[in-house]
Amino acid sequence: MDELKKIIGDYDIFLDSVFAMIEDIDLDVEKLPVDHLCYRVETLNEYEEVKNLLSPLGHLLTEAEINGRPISTFKLHQAIVYKNRSIPMIELPAPKEEKAYKSGLEHLEFVTKEPLQKIVNRYPMVAFETYGIHKKVNPDITLKLGAYCIRFHNDDLETIIKKENRPKSPSGFKAQHRHKHKNQSQKQRSSQGAKKESHGKSKNYYKKSSHQKFQA
Repeated sequence: MDELKKIIGDYDIFLDSVFAMIEDIDLDVEKLPVDHLCYRVETLNEYEEVKNLLSPLGHLLTEAEINGRPISTFKLHQAIVYKNRSIPMIELPAPKEEKAYKSGLEHLEFVTKEPLQKIVNRYPMVAFETYGIHKKVNPDITLKLGAYCIRFHNDDLETIIKKENRPKSPSGFKAQHRHKHKNQSQKQRSSQGAKKESHGKSKNYYKKSSHQKFQA
C-alpha cells in the first residue's frame, strides 16, 4: 500500500494517533469495524488531482453532490490493514465554499448496531456532538479528538450509497452539476438583464453568453 501512502499520507501514523486518543478516554471500540477514512483537500483542483490518483487503487462507488460540493468514495482494491482491522474505503470530499480545510486525513468512522444514544449515555464525560443523531438516513454522533475526529453510525458507507441511490460514476455527478449551473446562469442573465433594461441601457446584453466556473 505504499502507493496509497504517497497519495493520502502515512495512515498508520494517523491511526496510531487517533487510537491513542481513544484509549486515553477509555472509549471501547475494540469490536467496532472502521468502514472508511476521510481525506480532506484544500481546493477543487486538488480534489480532482487526488481523485485521479486514487482511481487506479480502487473502485469509485460514487461521486455525488452533497451539501453543495462533490464527494467521491472509493472502495480500495486492497483494503488498508491496521493491526487487526481491515478498512475498505476512502472518502474524498471537495472543500465547501468559504470554508478552509487543511489537506490530510481528518476522520474515521465506526459502524455499530447499538443505538447511538446508548453510547452517549454510557460515556457521560465524553463530549459527543449529537446534532446528527436524529437524521433520517444513517444518523451519527461525532467526537473531536484534537485536529481529528471520529464518528459512529449504524450503517456502513457503501450501504448508505446504495440506499440513497447516489450517482455511481463521475458522469452522474457532472450531469447534475451542469443542469444546476445552467439554471443558475439563466437566472443570473435574467436578473442582470432586467437591471440593465431598467437603466435604459442596450438590450444587446442578452446576446452574450454567461459562463461560470464551479467553486466548491
